[in-house]
Amino acid sequence: MAMALMANAAFYYSPRPHHSHLPSFTPSGHPSKPSSLSLEINNLCTNGRPDDALQLLLQQCPDPSHLPSQADAVGLILQSCGRERQLDVGRGVHQLIDSSAELTSNEFLTTRLVTMYSMCGSLMDSRRVFESIKNKNLFHWNAMISGYTRNELWDEVLCVFCQLISETGLMPDNFTLPCVLKSCGGLLGVGMGGTVHGMAVKMGLSSDAFVGNSLMSMYGKCGCVDEAVQVFEDMPERNLVSWNTLICALSENGLVEECFDVFREMVVITRPDDATVVTLLPACAAEGWLEMGKVVHGLSVRLELGHALRVNNALIDMYGKCGFLTEAQRLFDRSTERNEVSWNALIGGYSKNGDVDRALYLLREMAVEEGIRPNEVTALNVLSACLGPSELLKVKELHGYVIRNGLQNNELVFSGFITAYAKCGSLESAVSVLHSMEIKIVSPWNAIIGGYVQSGQPTEAMGLFHQMLSSGFEPDWISISSLLSACTHLKDLGSGLAVHGFIQRHGLEMDPFIRISLLTLYMQCEKPLFARVIFEAMKEKDSVSWNVIIAGYAKNGQMEESLDLYRRMQRDGYEPCAISTTSVLMACGQLSALRLGKEAHCFALKADFSDDMFISSSIIDMYAKCGSIEHAHNFFEKLNNKDTASWSAMITGYGIHGCGLEAVQLFNRMHREGPKPDGFTYIGILMACSHAGLVGEGLNYFEEMRNSQVVKPKLVHYACIVDMLGRAGRLVDAARLIEEMPEEPDGRMWTTLLDACKKHGDMNLGERVAKKLLDLEPDKAEHYILASNLFAGSGRWHDVRRVREKMKEVGLMKEPGLSWINVGNKVYKFVCGYGVLPESDEVHTVWCELEEKIRKVGYIPDTSSVLHELEEEEKVGILQRHSEKQAIAFGLLKMNHGTKLRVFKNIRMCRDCHNAAKLVSKVVEREIIVRDNKRFHHFKDGICSCGDYW
Repeated sequence: MAMALMANAAFYYSPRPHHSHLPSFTPSGHPSKPSSLSLEINNLCTNGRPDDALQLLLQQCPDPSHLPSQADAVGLILQSCGRERQLDVGRGVHQLIDSSAELTSNEFLTTRLVTMYSMCGSLMDSRRVFESIKNKNLFHWNAMISGYTRNELWDEVLCVFCQLISETGLMPDNFTLPCVLKSCGGLLGVGMGGTVHGMAVKMGLSSDAFVGNSLMSMYGKCGCVDEAVQVFEDMPERNLVSWNTLICALSENGLVEECFDVFREMVVITRPDDATVVTLLPACAAEGWLEMGKVVHGLSVRLELGHALRVNNALIDMYGKCGFLTEAQRLFDRSTERNEVSWNALIGGYSKNGDVDRALYLLREMAVEEGIRPNEVTALNVLSACLGPSELLKVKELHGYVIRNGLQNNELVFSGFITAYAKCGSLESAVSVLHSMEIKIVSPWNAIIGGYVQSGQPTEAMGLFHQMLSSGFEPDWISISSLLSACTHLKDLGSGLAVHGFIQRHGLEMDPFIRISLLTLYMQCEKPLFARVIFEAMKEKDSVSWNVIIAGYAKNGQMEESLDLYRRMQRDGYEPCAISTTSVLMACGQLSALRLGKEAHCFALKADFSDDMFISSSIIDMYAKCGSIEHAHNFFEKLNNKDTASWSAMITGYGIHGCGLEAVQLFNRMHREGPKPDGFTYIGILMACSHAGLVGEGLNYFEEMRNSQVVKPKLVHYACIVDMLGRAGRLVDAARLIEEMPEEPDGRMWTTLLDACKKHGDMNLGERVAKKLLDLEPDKAEHYILASNLFAGSGRWHDVRRVREKMKEVGLMKEPGLSWINVGNKVYKFVCGYGVLPESDEVHTVWCELEEKIRKVGYIPDTSSVLHELEEEEKVGILQRHSEKQAIAFGLLKMNHGTKLRVFKNIRMCRDCHNAAKLVSKVVEREIIVRDNKRFHHFKDGICSCGDYW
């Protein structure tokens, strides 16, 4: 695309074509006829032999006084020196000119000297000649401006241009302005470009095709497509270059469809050329438009352009990037002419499609091709395909080749190897390359820092970042994003805050990727308020930021905030994606917000998310946690593609509802017709067996895991077995299993055993377990509560007071018992004691009335559930104020008769509340579902689904 512009947009017009309309002059100032010597020198120069032409001139004109008559021949040699970049020969010609005062004052030759030096890349010599000219004309100025433009020294172009218009009386012409406009495009200086545009209009040059084409290209480079189109529409005469320039401007700005719309108009008016084709083909490649690329290919064949080298190269590149490697290879094999671009296009195609072996093979073939050598682009093309550990040996092979051929000093190649080593997991090699070179850019540091983060080594990433700072490198947004990822992995809030300060000081907080990284950091560090401040300060919130904030609140247990933000996201016109929908389903499950969960399910169906494996398993999990195991079962059975996650979610759902037999049947069915169970599946089935008292089955499944070569038991699986044995009263077996475990038991394991000791009244074992637990994790309040309850259950009030005093010394507080119920799409929360709702007194009255009714059918308050040293009457009063009883009474007060009550509790349901709930379900003829922190209890007609086994 850029090649097409350079070939056609009149930006690279050197002084040679500018002056091609000028005849050569004799010293007298009259036009001269070409001599036989001039014709012979012209022939040598045309064949790229300026050195031989100079020797011939010196032989034919040994006397310097005769040289002025050969000014035209001298000009031809200078032109050839520039074209062939033969600087030494050009300097020889310069010395020849300096030997004659007449030649030194020849405007034609001094212009050619300025141009020759710039074409050879010697801008200091070019400027020295330019400054030595006493009476500069516009050709001299144009030659200098064109020379800087050719060498992409955009600032110098503008400086010389400003000198021209401020220090001379000369007026820029239609050769000056295209070079200046190209510089404005190179600097993305649309303001300066607009000023030059205004100057062109005042000077009457805006209607010139060269100037108009240059204006379009400048506006296109600066992203001002509307202005480029306007220039095109205002042009009185458009040539082929005008159409090509507009197509290129649209293509460069990603407006590919508009690009082809203009092309369709163009073919009606004028015949496309090779520049048109090589502008359109990269657009097809960028969008993956293979069919359109084939159309352009067909057009190039009909126009007899297919044999042009750059057209063939563009076709190979397009087919390779579109994945049609067979055609790319066919075109390459049939090419009568190839250059480095041909090879690199084909190698790049194979690399892009992941065929590293073929790319390396072609590199070796390229190395033996006569006159062609692999270059930096070749190496980078191969490196881009090396994305994993399996490619490490290939990276090392390529690295060796690059070193042997002297390509390793290129900064891009150098950075490419560091990135490739990092992606292949060889961070030691990446660091070695980093320290072996003189580093001038920050990207190699970024590659290794990012590699450390992605490989789960955030500490090393932080260390290398500090090393980068001490080496004098200023981090960019990529460095900062990687560093924030490292802080997120480490949950290092202090370092994260320091990085945030750096971001603010350097004005990087507006970068969208950095803002997302900050949101993620604060959510991971359990600082949702910090994340919320950043989120609310964002003027433009995209779907990614909404997803992060919604998922972050859900992960931090603030489900109501997550749901509120989800609703707000939809109100603000943002379409939820699979990630945010998964988060809101999780929030609905945790809050047991069944109605909202159903709404989220409906949205997932409309958005065609339900086939997504994360969404489908989240829907099953949501229904199960909301107490509707029937809905979970129905959805599971209707799934077309049941993956491991969906099977596991359904088995776990049965488990928490105490449906042990259903879980076992489903697990056996999974063995027959589903995918292989994974670790999560076994957690679900072991938990189901534990809650249902299916000890034998559970132990068999555990033994199956032990014998498996795929899924080995982890701590969580051992915890399930300890819980299962503990519930069944097999405390000695549970303790033995913990002692014989291959891993060190964690606090969760001892907590499970201590809870079982309390339930079965085993004080001896319980006391030993409590001591071990408090020594292991002395900073967790729930451990002290369990130990206190163990002693309280046996009336050892002295030990109860001792444990609670110790808890106060440590500065811990008991988590209050909390229950909640969803009524009218709103969550109402209750704590043990006197409520704060306006209806609290009415709720208490309702419960007292219920208690009178259930006493008549056998209810006797179980004061052993009150683990405090109080009188019996006081204990009864406390039992009446338990949070789940308040929630049940509130539900009966506010919900229509016949509606299921769904109550949720953050700790285990006590025995008294369990007995009371059974009898309430009988006297009010309502099904009551209570989910505590262990499982679901379905109360109906005076019976609980747990069978009093919980």
